Order: sequence, then structure tokens, then C-alpha cells
Amino acid sequence: QVQLVESGGGLVQPGGSLRLSCAASGRTFSSAAMAWFRQAPGKERAFLTTISARGTSTTSADSVKGRFTISRDNAKNTVYLQMNNLKPEDTAIYYCAAGGYSTYPFDYNYWGQGTQVTVSS
Repeated sequence: QVQLVESGGGLVQPGGSLRLSCAASGRTFSSAAMAWFRQAPGKERAFLTTISARGTSTTSADSVKGRFTISRDNAKNTVYLQMNNLKPEDTAIYYCAAGGYSTYPFDYNYWGQGTQVTVSS
């Protein structure tokens, strides 16, 4: 029903910025809440931030408040994650997800393939 493809990951120095994109296929994108998660080596997949279907409400984990911002453009079937002031501990594989509106990975029905973000000097 929904297919998600992330892009925009890469290598960045501490203090730098990246913007991740997640392009969605299907006709139900505008009706679905979206979220970003990340998974660092040896750790569980962790919630970052979520946005409602209309983009009028967002929720973020305390660890990224003030640095990461989620947004969406339903006309382009795309959700974004703007990441500023990146730190080495932000190094992880970043995933977008759809079909839920919570902090729990198992509440989401659709996932992208993930994109690697590495923060290192």
C-alpha cells in the first residue's frame, strides 16, 4: 500500500547538518502519520520524531529536541528530517516509517530501507 525510500544520509563532521528525505509511493500518504527512527550499532531501534497526517502536530524525543525537525510536503509525497548540530552519538542508520503515531516501532506498518548517517571528524 505504501513504499518508502530514504535518501540524504552520509558523512558529516560534528556540528554539521544534514537533511534526510523520505519519498512515499501510493495514494494514502496524505492520510498517514509519519515518523523517523534510528538504530545505532548494538542498540535497539529508537524513536526520534513523528508528524501527523496534516503536519499540524509533531512529537520529538528529548534527545533530539532543538536539533532535529520533522516536516512533510504532502503535495510531493515526501517527509523530511532536518538535523542540525550533529554529534558523534547521532551516528546510526536512520529509518522513516508510516502507519502509526507513537514512539514504538511495532506500531508502524511501513518502513524505508534506511540511510546511514555518520558523524565523525
